[in-house]
Amino acid sequence: MSGERASTESVSNGSMRGLLEHVARALVDDPTAVVVTETQDGDFTKFHLQVAEADVGKVIGRGGRIAKAIRALLKVMATRDGTKVNLEID
Repeated sequence: MSGERASTESVSNGSMRGLLEHVARALVDDPTAVVVTETQDGDFTKFHLQVAEADVGKVIGRGGRIAKAIRALLKVMATRDGTKVNLEID
């Protein structure tokens, strides 16, 4: 049974990463500069989103609203899978 959970977690982390890349590429002017790195520490996943210098404001949004929305989506996906997630934007 633990093997099933491990395979489900790897698929869900891939879908979280895919969602993050898709949303970020849709928001920025230079989608080729979007880089998402992921580190895993037990049941905690940390995503690091890098975009072009000119596009950082577009991903963060006015007052951080877009960044909060992206984090909320990731947390919903992580909670559904019983994990925790964090997002850093550069």
